[in-house]
Amino acid sequence: MVSGPPAWAHTMTMTQVQVTFAQANSVDVRVDTDLTVLLGSPTLYYELATAPAPDQQARVRQMLPKLLDGLQIYVGPQRLQLELHDFTPATATKAEFLDSSISKHSTFRFVAQLAGRGPLKVISPLGAPIDYPIAYTVQIPAAQVSMTRWLEPGMHESPPYAWAEQTNRVPDLLPWPNQLALYLRLGFRHIVPEGTDHILFVLGLFFLGVTWRKLLSQTTVFTVAHATTLFLSTYGIFRLPSQYVEPAIALSITVIAAENVWRPRLGAARLAIVFAFGLIHGLGFASSLSEVPFPKRDFLVALLGFNFGVDFGQLFIIAIAFLAVGWFRNAPWFRRRIAIPASLAIAAVGLFWAVQRVVYYSTH
Repeated sequence: MVSGPPAWAHTMTMTQVQVTFAQANSVDVRVDTDLTVLLGSPTLYYELATAPAPDQQARVRQMLPKLLDGLQIYVGPQRLQLELHDFTPATATKAEFLDSSISKHSTFRFVAQLAGRGPLKVISPLGAPIDYPIAYTVQIPAAQVSMTRWLEPGMHESPPYAWAEQTNRVPDLLPWPNQLALYLRLGFRHIVPEGTDHILFVLGLFFLGVTWRKLLSQTTVFTVAHATTLFLSTYGIFRLPSQYVEPAIALSITVIAAENVWRPRLGAARLAIVFAFGLIHGLGFASSLSEVPFPKRDFLVALLGFNFGVDFGQLFIIAIAFLAVGWFRNAPWFRRRIAIPASLAIAAVGLFWAVQRVVYYSTH
């Protein structure tokens, strides 16, 4: 019997902070974050989210100082004193709360008084129970400003942002080379370590045969395919619901790995199958990007950076696999002892995930 939440690989955990300067003497702050780490366990998070309103409010007040110590916002030398306006808990099943691979964001809305117009800075002290990366967005509606920057793992203090200077001019966004580098890292991280099913699919391509011709042909076709649907879906031209995409991604792993065992040949049919599944994986990438803030200017640069980051992650997996077993690729026993058992294991995991996801979506 298959039970429990499915193994997602296109989930991105992060904390989002939105700072809005809409009034002359005050600022609105919204924080979307998963509270599992802060509360200490997924069970406590589930109990908080499902508690009666009075009990929930009491628990939120109790945990609030720890959250605010982990996410400190400064305007000039003055730390903003955030007053809670409202709290919206995450909505999910108990199984989803207990699954650490599924991000469950609760929303806090705060108001703070402004004592000056100094630069904005976000600080997350070392050891703070906050999910990284932290995406913080500054909005100034009157000036049509919306600027997103990031605190990545290992960063604990953002560069100061002169928000007050933007009220009368175009947003001062990061230069495009910085945007490209930032989203390259984000795309790579989406594969290593977060893209479990994408990693298995790439390993399925790898075990068809460890020759540069087979690897280069398949990865090129796959890259073109997933880049195509990633761009089409991100721009809203073509999309499919996750209930079809996620099981199809899992099934693609099984088909590719099974082919390694029963028909280990690189031909037009194999490349056509890789291309078709690449289109599906691109839709999965686009689905995961739906919650990622992108800059309004240099949007295309950021999207290209993410796509190239995914490709670098893919090449990294192939390089690691090659270093692990590629030395034996010409041995007469390589296929029998390594390629076939590995492919069968990959196929089995893919089939399990496919069934699990079908069951999940049919009951939710």
